[in-house]
Amino acid sequence: IADIFTQAGFPEGVFQTLLIGSGQVAQVISDDRVKAGTLTGSEPAGMSFASLAGKHIKKTVLELGGSDPFVVLESADLEAAVETAVTARLLNNGQSCIAAKRFILASAIADEFEQRLVEKFQALKVGDPMATDTDIGPLATPDILQDIDKQVKASVEQGAKVLIGGQPLAQPGNFYPPTILSDIPPGTPPYTEEFFGPVALMFRVSSLDEAIKLANSTVFGLGASAWTTDEAERDRLISELEAGAVFINGLVKSDPRLPFGGIKRSGYGRELSIQGIHEFVNIKTVWIK
Repeated sequence: IADIFTQAGFPEGVFQTLLIGSGQVAQVISDDRVKAGTLTGSEPAGMSFASLAGKHIKKTVLELGGSDPFVVLESADLEAAVETAVTARLLNNGQSCIAAKRFILASAIADEFEQRLVEKFQALKVGDPMATDTDIGPLATPDILQDIDKQVKASVEQGAKVLIGGQPLAQPGNFYPPTILSDIPPGTPPYTEEFFGPVALMFRVSSLDEAIKLANSTVFGLGASAWTTDEAERDRLISELEAGAVFINGLVKSDPRLPFGGIKRSGYGRELSIQGIHEFVNIKTVWIK
């Protein structure tokens, strides 16, 4: 990107890539030439970054973690919902802040949805990310693999049921298979933590009220996907789901034309679009008499 800026005719140094460790970030933030900052990362990273910027009275935008709900109601187009659910959960091997993580299913369609999703997951090939027939590659680091394995094991020990997967693959690399957990008891990690890997979490509800309550019962609020063909249900989901973006009958995604960001512990402010530009533009009042 820095090369493209230079080729386009911008002055040298207008856009720079700094390949630095986290220990050098404080020095960058404190520099008088830096007027504001934005961070995409974990909650601890966001807290550290915002604290440093606040010390120097500089504006920030934070895009942090998420535990996005994927709500499927009885009136939904089930085939489209299942097909989209595979991509929504497993994009980038499940390592996406806006990946669907908690699948909140109306009891009337829950059995069929789970069965179809298991079949879709079973058909996926895990392996070399450079191979053209690979569907799921490795996780980014050993720490991510250890974290997701720990979360799944803790959930199972506390009563959750494994429908598919559930164990790291016995091969070199940070490979974890597509996994589905159901019958998840309250108080287990899926209720409070972000699962940053290819693990789908299944929940069942008996009403729209219960679906919305469960979707909002998290410290995160990044994105939400909801599936229904009922107009009244759609309107309630749009207005009552606590998230920076609500997608009806579609995959949650970012688009440079639209503002992107979350609420609660998913961060604050917005990236992309004209709104993202406004986050880092100061309003000047001018009065000439």
